Amino acid sequence: MTPAEILSDDLAEAAQELRDKDEPFAFATIVRTAGSTAAKPGAKALLSADGTILQGWLGGGCTRKAVKRAALRALQDGTPQLVSVAPEDLLAERGVSAGEEVEGTRFARNGCPSRGTVDIFIEPCLPTPQLIVMGASPVAKVLGALAPQFHWSVASELSTENQHQPRFVVIATQGQGDLDALQSALATEPDYVAFVGSRRKYAVLAEKLTGAGLTQSAIDGVQAPAGLDLGAVTPEEIALSILAQLVQARRAAVKQTDG
Repeated sequence: MTPAEILSDDLAEAAQELRDKDEPFAFATIVRTAGSTAAKPGAKALLSADGTILQGWLGGGCTRKAVKRAALRALQDGTPQLVSVAPEDLLAERGVSAGEEVEGTRFARNGCPSRGTVDIFIEPCLPTPQLIVMGASPVAKVLGALAPQFHWSVASELSTENQHQPRFVVIATQGQGDLDALQSALATEPDYVAFVGSRRKYAVLAEKLTGAGLTQSAIDGVQAPAGLDLGAVTPEEIALSILAQLVQARRAAVKQTDG
């Protein structure tokens, strides 16, 4: 629980409800004001995935559009945002334009008669990425036990209920229904699929997947063999190499979004 949640029971309860449903949301906190403003520093609000204020208050409509845009950007990029809403003449004095970002602060125009300045910090709260570990092999068991320590929500069955939650699939069936597991995983179009097995073994399975009508791009997108090349031998070492690759893939996705 963040400091923002602790200060308000309503915010905390609303945030927990969204967490329980694995839905993304954001906190907005006014960190500075200048001139005449309705809301003051410390005012907070909870925003939904579409930027709508669910709880709290940040003042009138002068800041609402800027906050919504910043919230959507924060949730898309997974990074906090700082937006400064100021009168156009003050922006001109600073040598910046509405929509411009300077040293980590994005500026927006305040067209309200109050002509005050409001600086707002937006903190995204994204669902924990889901790791589906298919199979009951020793590698699968170790990976399932290890992953939660690195902020993965682990499951053993595929689901498409929550489209907001990133889904990563590792197929560790190791000879027990490999083809069926691959077909099931690829049919759900997850963000990432890895197969525990040799390149040669996957090449044979890939031909069967082609015959089953799966697209070549989906087949080629499977990471096989799963895991970074650490020279792993034991199930524990193999699971560690797979987890390291999963973290690498998750962080790379964030960087790609930032770019």
